[in-house]
This record gives sequence, C-alpha cells and structure tokens, in this order.
Amino acid sequence: MLSPTAVLFVCRHNAIRSPMAAALARRAAPTTYIRSAGLETGQADPFAVAVMAESGLDISKRKPRSLEELHDTSFDLVVTLAPEAHHHVLEMARTQSFEVVYWPTLDPSGATGSREQIMDSYRSVRDALNRQVNELFANP
Repeated sequence: MLSPTAVLFVCRHNAIRSPMAAALARRAAPTTYIRSAGLETGQADPFAVAVMAESGLDISKRKPRSLEELHDTSFDLVVTLAPEAHHHVLEMARTQSFEVVYWPTLDPSGATGSREQIMDSYRSVRDALNRQVNELFANP
C-alpha cells in the first residue's frame, strides 16, 4: 500500500492504544491527516501519558472521543487495534470507502504489579505500535 493520506486509529475507549498510535503516526508522517477514536469514550490514562512523554510526545491534553463524536469520515485507511473495534469498523466499511487494517494490540490497562512493571507493559505497547507505524509510513 502507498503511504495513506488520512488515517484513523480505533480501539475500544480511545484512552491508550489509539491515541498512542496517532501520536506516533503524527511524528512519523507529519503531513498525513491523523485522528483516533474509540467505540466508547473512556478516560485519559496517566500511564499512557507518562510513557509517551518518555518518547517526547505529549498526549496529556487530548480528550478521548468515540467514533460517534468523530465528524470526519474521509479516511483512506482505518487501523483497528482491538477485536471489538475491528468488527465494528468492518461493518462501517460496508457502506464507506476505506481500507481496514487490524493490528492486534494488547490493552495494557490490566497490567498489575509495581508501578515500573505497569509502565513496562505500556512501554511494550508503545514500542510495538511505533514499529508498526514506522513500517506503515516507510517509503517504498
């Protein structure tokens, strides 16, 4: 696939995975239109904010939003990060014209242990998303 010009990242609550992916994508492809949304609106996640800050990206001011709150549907690629999001977006794709890609991504919000162990779970998600984003926007 050629580098997309408009990308939407979708997860369940738009609190961790999709905002992380969107921030990483904005850095990798600054001229590409990038948005994120969830099936439902969740709450901002402080661990996601912290691990993104470690990478020099500030997501502290963004507010989670649902697909219903997203007024723009002119994406040429929708990347889903959770099974529920993937099924929902596939249904949307029946009546809209965009490519759908599924990047199965674990939800780190269930991580337990010390603060550092939880942060490591979030870092793993961030790093995996970063690899996928860089691959998506790599020049052929």
